[in-house]
Amino acid sequence: MHARNRRRAQRGMTLIEIMVVIVILGLIASAVAVNVVGQMSKARVDTAKNDVRKIADGVDTFKVLKGRYPTTEEGLGILIKENILKANKDGTLKDPWDKEYVYLYPGQTHQDGYDVKSYGADGQPGGEGENADVVNP
Repeated sequence: MHARNRRRAQRGMTLIEIMVVIVILGLIASAVAVNVVGQMSKARVDTAKNDVRKIADGVDTFKVLKGRYPTTEEGLGILIKENILKANKDGTLKDPWDKEYVYLYPGQTHQDGYDVKSYGADGQPGGEGENADVVNP
């Protein structure tokens, strides 16, 4: 009897047991992936909101120093030239989706001021969720 139990313990796992373990690991991995992707999307939107606020602060600083807002043609590049904002390595200000932030003066959202915006993940005006525009307050 003792030898039979020892042989049974040495046989290892059956194919069914291995498949059950793989299915369970797959379910756990998919649940983690769904949560991580959702958090990454939220993090990008939050980063864009923070960037837009910082850029808007830079535009306001330019106004204090120069007595005017940058023109749409000057864009955000003038803030980099004046050392008010630091650019990325490529010399631009890009959103978390690797698209340049948009500057408009006068603004579309703020017609008596300026707009600093990101068009979101899709890079197109409008949208919802991660594709929604992020505009300065």
